[in-house]
Amino acid sequence: MSDQQNLRQAALNYHEFPQPGKLEIRATKPMANGRDLARAYSPGVAEACIEIKADEANAARYTSRGNLVAVVTNGSAVLGLGNIGALASKPVMEGKAVLFKNFAGIDCFDIEVNESDPEKLADIVCSLEPTFGAINLEDIKAPDCFVVEKLCRERMNIPVFHDDQHGTAIVVGAAAKNALHVAGKSFGEIKIVSTGGGAAGIACLNMLVKLGVKRENIWLCDIHGLVYEGREEDMNPEKAAFAQASDKRTLEEVVDGADLFLGLSGPNVLKPEMVGKMAKRPIIFALANPTPEIMPDQARKVAPDAIIATGRSDFPNQVNNVLCFPFIFRGALDVGATEINDAMQIACVDGIAELARATTSAEAAAAYKGEQLTFGADYLIPKPFDPRLVAVVSSAVAKAAMESGVANRPIEDIEAYKQKLNQTVFKSALLMRPVFEAARAAARRIVFTEGEDERVLRAAQAILEETTETPILIGRPEVIERRCERLGLDVRPGRDFQLVNPENDPRYYDYWNSYHKLMQRRGVTPDLAKAIMRTNTTAIGAIMVHRGEADSLICGTFGEYRWHMNYVEQVLGGNSYAPHGALSLMILEDGPLFIADTHVRIEPTPEQIAETVIGAARHVRRFGLEPKIALCSQSQFGNIACDTGSRLRAALEILDDRRRDFAYEGEMNIDSALDPELRERIFPNSRLEGAANVLIFAHADAASGVRNILKMRAGGLEVGPILMGMGNRAHIVSPSITARGLLNMAAIAGTPVAHYG
Repeated sequence: MSDQQNLRQAALNYHEFPQPGKLEIRATKPMANGRDLARAYSPGVAEACIEIKADEANAARYTSRGNLVAVVTNGSAVLGLGNIGALASKPVMEGKAVLFKNFAGIDCFDIEVNESDPEKLADIVCSLEPTFGAINLEDIKAPDCFVVEKLCRERMNIPVFHDDQHGTAIVVGAAAKNALHVAGKSFGEIKIVSTGGGAAGIACLNMLVKLGVKRENIWLCDIHGLVYEGREEDMNPEKAAFAQASDKRTLEEVVDGADLFLGLSGPNVLKPEMVGKMAKRPIIFALANPTPEIMPDQARKVAPDAIIATGRSDFPNQVNNVLCFPFIFRGALDVGATEINDAMQIACVDGIAELARATTSAEAAAAYKGEQLTFGADYLIPKPFDPRLVAVVSSAVAKAAMESGVANRPIEDIEAYKQKLNQTVFKSALLMRPVFEAARAAARRIVFTEGEDERVLRAAQAILEETTETPILIGRPEVIERRCERLGLDVRPGRDFQLVNPENDPRYYDYWNSYHKLMQRRGVTPDLAKAIMRTNTTAIGAIMVHRGEADSLICGTFGEYRWHMNYVEQVLGGNSYAPHGALSLMILEDGPLFIADTHVRIEPTPEQIAETVIGAARHVRRFGLEPKIALCSQSQFGNIACDTGSRLRAALEILDDRRRDFAYEGEMNIDSALDPELRERIFPNSRLEGAANVLIFAHADAASGVRNILKMRAGGLEVGPILMGMGNRAHIVSPSITARGLLNMAAIAGTPVAHYG
């Protein structure tokens, strides 16, 4: 089977299995008993109906309408496939609905309509207004799409957006803005030659005019040649708006001196010899799919300095509508906009363009490994999987809607709204907020022992942008400098953060002497101390904290946990500091769950379990949560005489010796810990109310196993592990940690405390 056949079969399997299609409907409210049924349907549902009848704005409060979009098509102009009809277009529309949900959290129904008459299609779309908060028109042929959109916008009081037109135009506008920035040119002075007089092409030209291009500097060509004044063949008002008073008739004639070629037409339309006639540092947007108007390598043979974008994902600068439509709808829906106007579209252009010029996010870099994501000729617009898009672009759109007077539900605090959007992407954002706020109260120095790691470098950039902490990195200067440059990071060693070079640092003598004094009666000779301070970055970081040159260290991005802990204990242990447990916060769909001890003690004693419980309670409160701690075992309230159960019961007695200011109970199964009704049946006198949010285990295998299952199979996001007992002076992470995870750990380490226990 050929590669093409394999790809085809893989695509068909993707759509068919494990169940047909790409969408399903899920309930957002419980339906487990008669009480739920009475509230969801009769008689309770009548109350919501009465409220909406009294005030239509209440539909956004009591129904899903405020977060529901319709993707509507008649299948007359499906990208790359043409007029395939409504039914055959359904996989495309389902895909569009999935993008709405995955990128912006917007629920979406795909609606395929068997109607070729544009006015009748507009009637159908308008009749859907009570159901949806906005309409996305898709894959309707030109000029019918202009008619449908115009009628719907005039008659409907919700946003109507034809993505083929305006979505493409917005992303082209952002790419053009940054391309001109790179080329040192401006909208007001450039000459544009465009091929393609369809909906997308016309919309792109209109957007470029709004951005400052002079209409007389735009030369539009279609399959019949130049659109000129007096031409009658295949004309419509949209094309006529760009007609030139000229005796030139062909693309080859008009391309001379063009600064920007905009292609939304067909394959191989722009010949290499035409590129040679363009202005210096030409900008070529060859957006036809799957074969562009000219292949990038052909264009660069003639103009090596050309700035090129295509519609394909296998070349740099893919002009992809997914950069726009989820986020412009997100902003519009959240303020109850009645339309998506020019101000909102330009705000979207600016947001996308500005994000590309910012430092690349670690999450986008992880999704596009191996690609150069540094602003320049090959990186004009952000990647679709850059998680910052939703907050940056949607908030800009929402703000523009409010300022232009089309928002029915204005947002009072746009920064708080931006934070809320970030929380939908970065699961840890909401829970980490009190930790970050506490960290901002001090300027702590955090030393990262694996400073050459890409995740650490990205975390250092984020720390400087988002906190008051000072990162210190251990690593070779030339390696860190080179990697910062390759990764497109603004930070540089020596200028933005302190660097410790293990191969040649002026403090080397002080460091090995300090280590030797600590370890001379534990078999460490001066020569061994010297070798360790040249090669062991965890030991170097611990010595820095010991000497007061750093407040906390973070290590463990590679290597085994207990190997790192050995040096942390050697240097920073004693004087009431000793590791007594690792606590992992797992952020799940239905809320946070803390797990301990995942790393430090394999089979803790009752005294050690009690220490872990007490430490966990203190740390849970750092996140603004009240601890509800369950001691978990195979045994359930004494029903099995097993080792873990007996140790947990002994730990319970130790905890009961003193009055505690937090809730705890045990020993019990995990399901009893998380299901209050089950626990009530088994043990009615339990002192734990509600579901536990902390699970403590008597064996590290159990704790680590639960943690990894939640992370790998339940979509849990881990914050931690947090090393308890070291007074916040050291934290050992796991090799799977991300740059965002390191930022979270830096915030935890950045909180000034004397001792967390």
